[in-house]
Amino acid sequence: MNLFESFRLAFNGLRANKMRSFLTMLGVIIGVGAVIALVSVGTGASQEVTTQVEALGSNLVIVMPASARGRDLRVEDAATIEERVAGVAHAVPTLRESATVIWTGRSIDTDVVGTTEFLPEVQSHPVAQGRFLSGQDVLYRRFVAVLGATARNNLFGLRDPMGQEIYISGYPFTVIGVMAEKGEGGLFTPDPDDRVLIPVTTAQRLLGTNKIGSIYVSVNQGANADLVTNHIQRIFEVRFGDADAVQVFSQQQILAAVGSVTGILTMLLGAIAGISLLVGGIGIMNIMLVSVTERTREIGVRKAVGARSRDILAQFLVESVIISLVGGAIGIALGMLGSAAISRLGNVPSVVSLSWVAIAFGFAAAVGVFFGIYPAMQASRLDPIQALRHD
Repeated sequence: MNLFESFRLAFNGLRANKMRSFLTMLGVIIGVGAVIALVSVGTGASQEVTTQVEALGSNLVIVMPASARGRDLRVEDAATIEERVAGVAHAVPTLRESATVIWTGRSIDTDVVGTTEFLPEVQSHPVAQGRFLSGQDVLYRRFVAVLGATARNNLFGLRDPMGQEIYISGYPFTVIGVMAEKGEGGLFTPDPDDRVLIPVTTAQRLLGTNKIGSIYVSVNQGANADLVTNHIQRIFEVRFGDADAVQVFSQQQILAAVGSVTGILTMLLGAIAGISLLVGGIGIMNIMLVSVTERTREIGVRKAVGARSRDILAQFLVESVIISLVGGAIGIALGMLGSAAISRLGNVPSVVSLSWVAIAFGFAAAVGVFFGIYPAMQASRLDPIQALRHD
């Protein structure tokens, strides 16, 4: 008997028990669909985090104070890093605080970020209108502000903000510029478009502090970010007498850590979904064994008219594989729809990976073969005389 005949007989056998075949297939459908949906969400989240971290700037090293008391950063620390660490282009101090910004009776809640004139270069975020902060603005603590694209739209709508006076914490600021829309903010990083930028010295005056929140260090192209990170760490270790006085980490270290965590998460989600696919395979084996018992007489008749054991083996094995493959195809379609639904309803990014689709489909086929081989062998080993006597 050729392969075509095996497929014909297998389809006839499945068609004779449509509901049972569908219920058997359901385990594979759920398993494959869950693998595609969950892994797509995990992959999308990984790419989203990577995009957000890369949007912070190019080749960055970030310095943040540790939680220990008395380990505060100062504006002068940024200047020290620029002067003493080889390979550093700019070191930009920042001080971030949430505040209410008011303009002619309209108000928004946004982040007010104190910084210096080099922030656009360090974070690769250009000005779209007007100008950015200057060194003179920082030196003389001027009350000037540059708006992010979202903050500008929320506060001014269609009006031109240039030269307008806004109020931050009761102080008047003159709008001198608007940043280009960047649109890379999200769940893990602040939205670079929803903020108001002012001189860091002015921000310190408003908050009544001489501290800063962090320092963004731009590393020159070709310089070793790890060496820069170690050098900065050593400077603060000497200053504070404590190796853990500040946290210093490069962009590459952040991406590596994020990639490791999200990779483990994606594999974990895939493994959990794979368990349901395994359960579906056990269901296939169970139903195929029932089918062999029910069709014992049919097997005896076929053997009596000349069917060989390998023909019977092929027929039942093909039935099992068909259940798995059809279930896998339906599961892939439902998994793609499910990942899109999760992305839309949960505001979670989702990316369907063709490699995972291939893996899920291949695993479904393997499940069909693995869990179908035992029932098929049981059928092929039946004695034709005993099978014909079976009621």
